[in-house]
Amino acid sequence: MDEILARLGRYGVIPVATVEKLENAAGLAAALVEAELPVVEITLRTRTAAEAIRHITKLYPQMVVGAGTVLSSDQAKLAKASGAQFIVSPGFDSRVVSWCRENDLPVVPGVATPTEIQRALSMGLTVLKFFPAEVLGGAAGLVAIAAPYPEARFVPTGGIGADNLAGYLRLPMVLACGGTWLARPELLATQNFKSIADLARDALATARSIRG
Repeated sequence: MDEILARLGRYGVIPVATVEKLENAAGLAAALVEAELPVVEITLRTRTAAEAIRHITKLYPQMVVGAGTVLSSDQAKLAKASGAQFIVSPGFDSRVVSWCRENDLPVVPGVATPTEIQRALSMGLTVLKFFPAEVLGGAAGLVAIAAPYPEARFVPTGGIGADNLAGYLRLPMVLACGGTWLARPELLATQNFKSIADLARDALATARSIRG
């Protein structure tokens, strides 16, 4: 497994953030570093996303910074140029996967069906995003869909929060869980970085209590 993805697995939790204002990027990163969870996925849903990635990687080189909601190879290219260390997509796009693999950029595409899992495995991927996790049956749904593919590891995302995080992390096929609850838009908008740090610290404690 790629070292970046292995690091995500060691943390067990991936905060997912949509940064509307660049001035919030540094505070977000500082909060996560303070909580000893130096990892973040910045979604490419805003005009400031690429610059936020660039800003965080410059200020906090110890962080693992990824780009999420990547829908095209052009976006993957922009993310890599901005300093992103991994790519996450909501669905499976072979063009995005191919570009990332050709450019040595770890990619975690979204899957929701056995067909998509098999396509991903056929392209040499073993770490996949299970999305939207809760809509697809939650932890029980993941157990069912993953059963024929013991070589695959999953990053369930979508509807995960403090109340159901542990249930996912106990599953052996789960590498890490992604979640927006750790950096909710209203927390970023009000620059409530203390709450972000507290949420991240609690999530990391949950992961450590299960995985050691």
